[in-house]
Amino acid sequence: MSRVSRKSEQFTESVIREMTRLARKHDAVNLAQGFPDFAAPEPVKEAAVEAIRADVNQYAITWGAPNLREAIAEKAAWANGLRVDPERNVTVTCGSTEAMLSTLLALVDPGDEVIVFEPFYENYGPDAILCGATPRFVKLREPDWSLDERELAAAFGPRTRAIILNTPNNPTGKVFTREELETIADLCLRHDVIAITDEIYEHIVYDGAEHVSLGALPGMEDRCVTINALSKTYSVTGWRVGWAIACEELTNAIRKVHDFATVGAAAPLQEAGAHALRLPRDYYAGMAEAYRVKRDVLAAALTEAGFGVFRPRGAYYIMTDISGFGARDDVAFARYLVEEIGVAGVPGSSFYTDRHAGAQRLRFNFCKRPETLEAAIVRLERLRGRRIPATV
Repeated sequence: MSRVSRKSEQFTESVIREMTRLARKHDAVNLAQGFPDFAAPEPVKEAAVEAIRADVNQYAITWGAPNLREAIAEKAAWANGLRVDPERNVTVTCGSTEAMLSTLLALVDPGDEVIVFEPFYENYGPDAILCGATPRFVKLREPDWSLDERELAAAFGPRTRAIILNTPNNPTGKVFTREELETIADLCLRHDVIAITDEIYEHIVYDGAEHVSLGALPGMEDRCVTINALSKTYSVTGWRVGWAIACEELTNAIRKVHDFATVGAAAPLQEAGAHALRLPRDYYAGMAEAYRVKRDVLAAALTEAGFGVFRPRGAYYIMTDISGFGARDDVAFARYLVEEIGVAGVPGSSFYTDRHAGAQRLRFNFCKRPETLEAAIVRLERLRGRRIPATV
């Protein structure tokens, strides 16, 4: 008899985090895992220090410190068009990762189906499996990652309990349009399905793209869970402070799971989070513009090096086509890049249930200091004119 569960045998460890370990081992520039290598805003750091000095060291209320929940509700109103009662509609979690898993555990039963768009952030499939549910994948179509409405409609059935939506999207950079979201909302209403949205990149959009929260569309207020976190917007991925916004019925279930999963997020960092969410609104426009510049720099360098580039309209990742290098697959090429070129990306197959669909794709991130991107660009120049070994 196996001593491990059947659930745990249905997925692998994170490929993204594995690439970070390889980058460290080979002293490569890490453009794999999506964490900024620059400082968080100074006022946010100072708020954390002040909270620690004020001895905010004990448990906060399990579902979140009141100050943070109030700040979440305020920001959700102006940024997302959501009506949020901080006492009834907010659960503060240990990052958006826990928010997603706690939400699925609270709302999905074994035997249910959960619709996931692919390519997908690698946690979503395992999250569904850990709930005893079956993930059902719907492909976004290259080159613009468009949505096939007929394929999506066909994915909804009598066992569909939830749909997971990540916009702006990791790994593609797709920003779902209002029209696409209205299609999704209509299907959720028609089939009595809950939508779970991961909106952690909400402020990182380019080229006139507009982030729209699905939960703000008519009819979705009581059937949408909106997930977010401090991590990406304020460059504090290690703080692990996230949240889920939902109607009272769903929130009560999420809070119960969260309570027994992690008890609560770090108390002093919750106080700092409240300060972050109340930064001046021009902070967000400045952040998005800074990332747009980094996107353009890395996209140009990748093109020069021989990659096909899928230009993102949101988030801080670039999905690329590696077929021009003649590599046999993405995993071998990713290892070659780390070990021989000194740059780490993420194999595209890790974002697909059918690994062949991503076998000629590689994802890079550009949430780095200019000097980090420049170091990566110098190394990527080694690819031009270089013969790739037949074993790659």
